[in-house]
Amino acid sequence: MRTETTDSAVTTGDAATTPLLIRGGRPYGEDVQDVLLVGGRIRAVGTELELPEHTEVIEAEGCIVLPGLVDLHTHLREPGGEEAETVESGTRAAARGGFTAVHAMANTTPVADTAGVVEQIARRGDSAGWCTVRPVGAVTVGLAGERLAELDAMANSGAQVRVFSDDGKCVHDPVLMRRALEYVKSFDGVIAQHAQDPRLTAGAQMHEGVVSAELGLTGWPAVAEESIIARDVLLAQHVGSRLHVCHLSTAGSVDIIRWAKQRGIAVTAEVTPHHLLLTDENVRQFDAVFKVNPPLRTAADVEAVRAGLADGTIDIVATDHAPHPRDAKDREWDQAAMGMTGLETALSLVQLTMVDQGRLSWRDVARVLSEKPAEIGRDREQGHPLEPGFPAHVLVWDPRPVQVADPAEHASLSRNSPFAGLQLPGTNRLTVLGGRPTVRDGQVVRR
Repeated sequence: MRTETTDSAVTTGDAATTPLLIRGGRPYGEDVQDVLLVGGRIRAVGTELELPEHTEVIEAEGCIVLPGLVDLHTHLREPGGEEAETVESGTRAAARGGFTAVHAMANTTPVADTAGVVEQIARRGDSAGWCTVRPVGAVTVGLAGERLAELDAMANSGAQVRVFSDDGKCVHDPVLMRRALEYVKSFDGVIAQHAQDPRLTAGAQMHEGVVSAELGLTGWPAVAEESIIARDVLLAQHVGSRLHVCHLSTAGSVDIIRWAKQRGIAVTAEVTPHHLLLTDENVRQFDAVFKVNPPLRTAADVEAVRAGLADGTIDIVATDHAPHPRDAKDREWDQAAMGMTGLETALSLVQLTMVDQGRLSWRDVARVLSEKPAEIGRDREQGHPLEPGFPAHVLVWDPRPVQVADPAEHASLSRNSPFAGLQLPGTNRLTVLGGRPTVRDGQVVRR
């Protein structure tokens, strides 16, 4: 990508940014138009635009221009897990993936279950500066599933938390789940449920089916996910509150969400990029890089979640980026930690599994990876259309290159990606946060 760089900058408000013209790209993959960013906002979209002095011109011929991506499900590990990831490294990885905002899950040490901890995480995100960090508050104290955390205090804190989740653990007590749904109604919050019945998955190592039987590994039945989702959509209907289902993975779960939406229940759901591609057949390698929660399912489940994302039953794609240090994954299968990284490969996987298959347009990609995640998280600064007046959070994506994935090149501190060596389409040419480039040609910009 060729740029014409100027030697001056302008200051508007509290943002010092050089005006940027993204020239010759295709917003939403549609007609060729230029996009002009000035003072942290989109100034104009069109052709033959009048440019301010000292505008930097970025050639984007053949590239797709999208709103900056928003991830509703990221594990940044800080505080307490800095050997796997920090807010600094995780947000750099996010920027490389095209994200301008991430929601940081609460399973840190200490757990993000108080106003003090969520404010600390938000401040570290602001300090790092690579993308906006919206903390997710825990539903229960210490993720213990015994009593509600300080939901109201976190909602009214400087972090303005609107998403609450015990992700990694399920809020399995139905009474506690009902109380949480009732509580968040007062400030338009949402409970993001990790749907996993703990009794049905005790000792489970992988999806329960033919492969688990052949490998002799304890199975993780689909009903363990589906029964919790069925219960929770009925609770959400009874209470009249918002429910979000994390990392949905089975065909039966898609059917339940479809049924609930037809009844007008306020439920949304996400699927991860890895559940759009990988299956339980990958586990035959006994490589713990494929060990994840929920587990990789069957090819029929993969087809169901792709269809559900295409028809709008599944609302969004969320990474469930779960970094781990090498010694947590380089173990026997039954001893290894669950989870895989995902921020830096997410859009390539969506392109591979959905766009290149003709099941999503690039405008759909903007919906499931930017607009809708921001809406669910009540993030007013993100997920806006590429129109004049809106914040300049922008991604320029080149869909043409095919590259071999190499986790060693990732900005994340961890390397537990299952996609090493896989040919993936597309590359990030430019990420812009509030008018300021954070990534150019796939590389993080020095600050």
